Amino acid sequence: MVSYELIKKKNLHLNFHHISDRHFQEFGKIIENYDVEELKTQMEKTDIPQEGNRYVASDSQLESTKFKGEIQTSFYGNMPVQIGYCNGRNSTLNGLEYHKGSEINIAITDLVLLLGRVQDIENCCYNANDVSAFFIPAGTVLELYGTTLHFAPCKVEEIGFKTIVILPEGTNQPLEEEFKKYTPEDRLLFMRNKWLIAHPERDVLINKGAYPGIKGENIEVYY
Repeated sequence: MVSYELIKKKNLHLNFHHISDRHFQEFGKIIENYDVEELKTQMEKTDIPQEGNRYVASDSQLESTKFKGEIQTSFYGNMPVQIGYCNGRNSTLNGLEYHKGSEINIAITDLVLLLGRVQDIENCCYNANDVSAFFIPAGTVLELYGTTLHFAPCKVEEIGFKTIVILPEGTNQPLEEEFKKYTPEDRLLFMRNKWLIAHPERDVLINKGAYPGIKGENIEVYY
């Protein structure tokens, strides 16, 4: 098991917290009382890539579980959802995204989330100094509010991380066509229900059309 205190000591350059800290309350909340054991069993069948991250927006095995009906009916008010996962070896910020609707994460391994607030975006730009880092122990089920900036988790072990990602159905799918831009925020719309600000060093995102609006260093989490 990874030691939170040890990881925190290695990341004194970050505004670092445990998920149970009250500071998390402005970004989301811990969710309890749902049985996620079937989801964990399915995630044992997934691999962590040797490099980078693998994001699957909708996984048929995860969505065939009893949990989907429960979370869809109660938490999302009977709105359709998708259940996927993100596995990888990431350790840097790279970008920050948000959705118009809450995201649920289930940490299969220990990991760190780098979070910010939509309210702190100015002229489509965000200062990386405003990011807060949170240690998420394996097994934690959490909600990220629609006003919470986030991106791929960061690993706290060499082997990498695994996390389940639950979102309103259709989120993170490609935009079907060009659209008329009415507000500055429209520059950030990157995929369906996905507004994204990239760090200028993250060419792979910028080359796909992401707006390079993160100011400051591309934060790295050490382990």
